[in-house]
Amino acid sequence: MFDRRWFRPVFKKALPCLFALLSLSGCKPDKDEPEFLLRTALLVNEEHTWYKAFVYFGEILEERSKGRIKVEVYPSEQLAKEIEAIRLIQADVIDMTTTGSTLTNWFEVATFCELPFLMQDSTDMNRYINGPIGKLMEEEMINKSGLRPLGHFERGPRHLTSNRPIRHPDDLKGLIVRVPNVPSFVTLWKALGAKPTPMAFSEVFTSLQQGTIEAQENPFALINNAGFAEVQKYLNLTGHVMSWVYPVMGEKQFQRLPPDLKEIFLEAAKDMQAYEHRLFLENEKKVQDALKAKGMEFIEVDKEAFQQKCEEAIYNSLSPEMQKIYDQLKVEKDAS
Repeated sequence: MFDRRWFRPVFKKALPCLFALLSLSGCKPDKDEPEFLLRTALLVNEEHTWYKAFVYFGEILEERSKGRIKVEVYPSEQLAKEIEAIRLIQADVIDMTTTGSTLTNWFEVATFCELPFLMQDSTDMNRYINGPIGKLMEEEMINKSGLRPLGHFERGPRHLTSNRPIRHPDDLKGLIVRVPNVPSFVTLWKALGAKPTPMAFSEVFTSLQQGTIEAQENPFALINNAGFAEVQKYLNLTGHVMSWVYPVMGEKQFQRLPPDLKEIFLEAAKDMQAYEHRLFLENEKKVQDALKAKGMEFIEVDKEAFQQKCEEAIYNSLSPEMQKIYDQLKVEKDAS
């Protein structure tokens, strides 16, 4: 049943965006207007691989559908922050975004998208995505959040940036670290001795600049993409999370497509994932060199000490059902 309680405040916040969208659409009917106009809200800017992938997706969709589908892509949280974007998709106001462990706000198994120190590399990650845990996650996404996954984008390992070198968990004491609104991230940094502060991505640069927060953690590409080298000196190679995000579309919106367009849409989504992965692999080394050129100093850390200090706290933060899944994943990993 539709619950208006959360919709009212979200709709109020979204009004400026809605007016902007209406102005972009214009008031006069256009004979060339597509049957389906899909609006996409992204947190990254135009230089990021996710943005480029969605632009490519829009181009091939428009071509293959002969103009029946058009995709508009809005970067840098212009339309909404991640949670707001999901709610606006659910409310049928916009259509697509990218998301991952933020979905724990709707279903718990999404925590495995970015569970600290669970996966060591992309081989681990792809095994989980293509195995039972990935299938369960996709089912929960459709049934509990009303979102349809269109593939996945590898994010690369997350690392901590700061203005003092961090080599050991003891160096974190009292450090104010921005984290996304994900329970396992709060648990991780609190267990390590830092002070985790959930915050929207678009607010991080200014908060670092003003000293409201002292550190943040993200993959190389987002660290570079957001310009954090301007306000952070050290890139501490914690590699605490191997993660991915899902490009997603509202399930209601997807089901409105006729069968022929659904087929075109899903095939184009596969091609978008492959295109983004090529960009990701090309970009990963370049972006590290770019960060070093901008003056960031890379710091090797005692990863084993980090993992040992937080592992129990992370495990205990899971429900009994999620602990069973965690145990099974560890068994599979040790056997591989």
